[in-house]
Amino acid sequence: MEQQDEQVVNMSNDCNGVLHPKAIEGLKLFNKKQFFEAHEELEDAWRDEKGSIRYLYQGVLQAAVTYLHITRGNYEGALKLYERCMKLLKDFPDVCRGIQVGKLKIDLNNVIQEVQRLGRERINVFDTSRFKDVIWREKRVWICDRCGYQMHEKNCKVSCPNCGNRFDCSDLNIYFD
Repeated sequence: MEQQDEQVVNMSNDCNGVLHPKAIEGLKLFNKKQFFEAHEELEDAWRDEKGSIRYLYQGVLQAAVTYLHITRGNYEGALKLYERCMKLLKDFPDVCRGIQVGKLKIDLNNVIQEVQRLGRERINVFDTSRFKDVIWREKRVWICDRCGYQMHEKNCKVSCPNCGNRFDCSDLNIYFD
């Protein structure tokens, strides 16, 4: 039980970080319904990352491959990847690194229910408008121009914990790194 609690703590700590640049690109491609390309970018993020966050990226990339299998009419492949994907995503909170994981899981469930309803013989008539975008908010990293410390953003107010420098995030993005 202690080990599981430790995993949950580590996972929530990982969720507070910033999305890997390749994950951002993968999410953009996912939402353009370019599932193979999304898989490639997310796989690069998965390989680069350490810690439990890599399993979030792997889960999203397997969601992309699930959808790819559906578009190619591969019923068994879609079900198999869906199961793997859901195992990877099951312990993540509803929002992690700005990705709405809870909504993604619901969307995947809805898609796979329709695939199962259609069955192996009719998967080719699946309505791809059922593929919903992954909703995410890109977390920015702001570096203070006065002292070089990482700044914190809350409700579009950005402040440096070291020197007190402050600005509104709608100002010019001169602090964006």
